[in-house]
Amino acid sequence: MTSQSTLQSVPALGTRPAFGSNPSRAETREQLSKASYDLLVIGGGILGISTAWHAAQSGLRVALVDAGDFAGATSSASSKLLHGGLRYLQTGAVRLVAENHFERRAVSRQVAPHLANPLTFYLPVYKGGPHGAAKLGAGVFAYSALSAFGDGVGHLLSPSKAARDVPELRTDNLKAVAVYGDDQMNDARMALMTVRAAVEAGAVVLNHAEVTGLRFTKGRVTGADLRDRQSGDEFGVNARLVLNATGPWVDHLRKLEDPNAAPSIRLSKGAHLVLKRTSPWRAALATPIDKYRITFALPWEDMLLLGTTDEEFEGDPADVTVTEKDTAQILDEAAFSIRDQQLDRDLITYAFAGLRVLPGGPGSTAKAKRETVVTEGKGGMLSVAGGKWTTFRHIGRTVMQKLEALPGHPLGDDFEPISSLPKKLPLPGVANPRAVAHRLLVDHPAPGPRMAADTARHLATHYGSLAFDIARIANDNPELAERVHPDAPEIWAQVVYARDNEWAETTDDVLRRRTTLTIRGLATDDVRAKVQDLLDKK
Repeated sequence: MTSQSTLQSVPALGTRPAFGSNPSRAETREQLSKASYDLLVIGGGILGISTAWHAAQSGLRVALVDAGDFAGATSSASSKLLHGGLRYLQTGAVRLVAENHFERRAVSRQVAPHLANPLTFYLPVYKGGPHGAAKLGAGVFAYSALSAFGDGVGHLLSPSKAARDVPELRTDNLKAVAVYGDDQMNDARMALMTVRAAVEAGAVVLNHAEVTGLRFTKGRVTGADLRDRQSGDEFGVNARLVLNATGPWVDHLRKLEDPNAAPSIRLSKGAHLVLKRTSPWRAALATPIDKYRITFALPWEDMLLLGTTDEEFEGDPADVTVTEKDTAQILDEAAFSIRDQQLDRDLITYAFAGLRVLPGGPGSTAKAKRETVVTEGKGGMLSVAGGKWTTFRHIGRTVMQKLEALPGHPLGDDFEPISSLPKKLPLPGVANPRAVAHRLLVDHPAPGPRMAADTARHLATHYGSLAFDIARIANDNPELAERVHPDAPEIWAQVVYARDNEWAETTDDVLRRRTTLTIRGLATDDVRAKVQDLLDKK
């Protein structure tokens, strides 16, 4: 890592910096339309992003497009967890839990230790609850054993000790608390770093570019026609293979390939609430609701994240919203284990909902397996859907193995098989976030102002060593070193960085996914206007 004080300066406020800028949208459209690609990935959720990353690592010429923003739908509407899946033990899926733990540890320790952090979970056992203390104690022990006890040994804890760590924990009729460990993250930031990794490996990416039709050659899908939603320009991309990774829209694209294609998935809505915390929490709560469902209360981004719901969804995926029914359900379920003062509706800063993509079939969505489904259509287009955030790296490798196994060697012979590549390549910015935060605090050019401690921690845990690029912008322009909002750690340099280096095109791109201003309830009209002004200077 390079000291801030030795980094080159940047131009004046509102202009492009001289280092590391992304190409313009016009330049990217021209590149996409003139080149021929080995693989066109349609869909910039984490499945598409991961596949593009692994395909580019393999030496393929890769293009990635999305009708909205990267991670703009389901992939930024998760519970923000990297976890083994404790509830899967209930169904006897021991191997699945072990595999999830392996992936979780790989991401949190080798691939992205700067973007993930360990989180202790308390699982309260109440009198009359769906599970007894002995069963849950055995369950968390087995869960920790399947992770090779890398997060400690799952055990039971006294209610009094748990209440010291979670001050708002209800202790009435609380018999015991089971303890286990997992990890959490900011899903939008993890996705953006993976996009960056794909680009650094050679992929060409463009968000806000919607597919208006598929291209065919002798009955096979060989590309797509697109429209730039920002400029209105129309263009096309030619590719040997097309991967449909559009998540909830996967069947919509399959019907462009074959109007008679039968539905392959069903959708389940998961809603969440974000609240201000009334006191510090040192652990998360995972409260059993019934035999299969758990509701989470997670300390996240200095706030409290509650959820989630699980109900079948029909209709346009773009219309998914958090309803009053969802809000009431989340608060009611949280009240099983959380005191009323923490659940005051006035504390809610944001609500969001996403759609889980599940294999088609009967039965409750809560009991459905979170498995990845890969299908090949009539025109040779591959479609991938489902899966879990925790296994995003594994899913990208699995899709590549499917592509490699296609008859006729459609990828050619110049690529590296995914099996020959390192399995734990780190994402950009990998570094010890504590060391980065320390450097940000002590390494500043005189007479510039010292960075606030909460801003340094925020930059270190959301960008890793790339935080020094943002510090460089702030150091050269004092206005950009100021906070976007007094109640948030973000500074204006992050907005410029998002614009020039992270494909941010709209205010929501910046405020919802590159920063935490929206989820904190701080995306005021004044903030939005200033962000838009900076975006317009691109």
